[in-house]
Amino acid sequence: MTLRLIAIGGVAAGMSAAAKAKRTDRDLEVVVYERSGHISYAACGMPYLIAGDIRAPDALVQRTPAQMARQGVQVHIRHEVTAIDPQAGSVTVRDLETGQESQQHYDRLVIATGARPAEPDVPGRSLPGILGLRTLESGLAVQRYLAEHKPQRAIVLGGGYIGVEMAESLRRRGLQVTMVIRSGQVLRTTLDDDLREVVCAELARHGVEIVTDTPTAFEGHDRVESMTTADGRLPCDLVLLGLGARPNVALAQAAGVTIGPAGGIATDDRMQTNLPGIYAAGDCAEALHRVTGLPAYIPLGSTANKQGRVAGTNAAGGDATFAGVVGTMTVRCFDLAVSSTGLTAAEASLLGYDVEETSITAKDIAHYFPGANDMHVRLVIEAGSGRLLGGQIVGAPTVAKRIDTLATALHSRMSVDDLQQLDLAYAPPFAPAWDPILVAANVAAK
Repeated sequence: MTLRLIAIGGVAAGMSAAAKAKRTDRDLEVVVYERSGHISYAACGMPYLIAGDIRAPDALVQRTPAQMARQGVQVHIRHEVTAIDPQAGSVTVRDLETGQESQQHYDRLVIATGARPAEPDVPGRSLPGILGLRTLESGLAVQRYLAEHKPQRAIVLGGGYIGVEMAESLRRRGLQVTMVIRSGQVLRTTLDDDLREVVCAELARHGVEIVTDTPTAFEGHDRVESMTTADGRLPCDLVLLGLGARPNVALAQAAGVTIGPAGGIATDDRMQTNLPGIYAAGDCAEALHRVTGLPAYIPLGSTANKQGRVAGTNAAGGDATFAGVVGTMTVRCFDLAVSSTGLTAAEASLLGYDVEETSITAKDIAHYFPGANDMHVRLVIEAGSGRLLGGQIVGAPTVAKRIDTLATALHSRMSVDDLQQLDLAYAPPFAPAWDPILVAANVAAK
């Protein structure tokens, strides 16, 4: 008898799971239900589509339903799974175009329902011109609004990496941009104060204003015209919501799937949930943080793809494990690359670590070579053991990938002494003889 795998969600995690499951067991029937009109697209490219770096939306689409069908995977777009019945081994599916519902049997299930954007619960939220950025459709909606209404003054609500990316994208399109951040701290969970100051200076240099406040209402007639806060009224004709995301776990929770302490679906290292035959992956699921040893919620496309691959392998009868994350990110902020991995000093202190910090500034390439730029490196270290707990790097875009050295060190639980011994590439156009990471490690070791 042919077994059937259903994947709920068809973006990074869901499609990775479906494709890998089919490759693992060619006889397996694989079906994907996706509520939007697109599958397998590069969501992280949407700010750059809006900015104009990417000319056509199709460039972000990696696979279509027709392409997946040729690989033996059935994909149903604009179909929403509304319920899971683990006892019956079935899901309820609604066709969003016809409204018809059906019961579909499964032998294995992969939940990849993603995340839902955090939104302000204030009057006027439904006004046109208040837009989020989560799905490809939402990115296209922002692009259309800019073309049709030609807004001049934008508010970016939130200071995470989506907020930073969209502040840059909208400035590059000529809009006045104000970032409204409740804490007033850009990239609060990924940078410590000294490097945050470098990023804030870059935003200010490009005309982005940062306001510490929260919205109390949006106002307007046909579309948004202002945002009211406790401190006054900010005129605008576009509001971009960048308040982060929450794991979309309602469907799983209603079926009896365990939700973990970080708010996402709890799984083991095989991406299996507490219910037999049911796996979870991507932005709806938690991951083991390799630095802390605790479950964490860090929704990134790279993690979603890896988790989906593991879930699909195991759901098809194979054997794979997901080793966890160290929380590595990088974002462009105009002429800067901003990167972070592991814990900030503030996070490490809250978790009870005895923290030491080292910050250095050095040139990203040989100082005498044309185009050398300052590179700011910060290491967060456990006092006594010298174990690396985290790192942050801010500098020219050419240094963005250097954060991967620190991420690898964290993955391997290396100490500052270990970091000092690394044999890193050197040539004047690419790095100085003493790489800034080694300089930081040497200073920390003292």
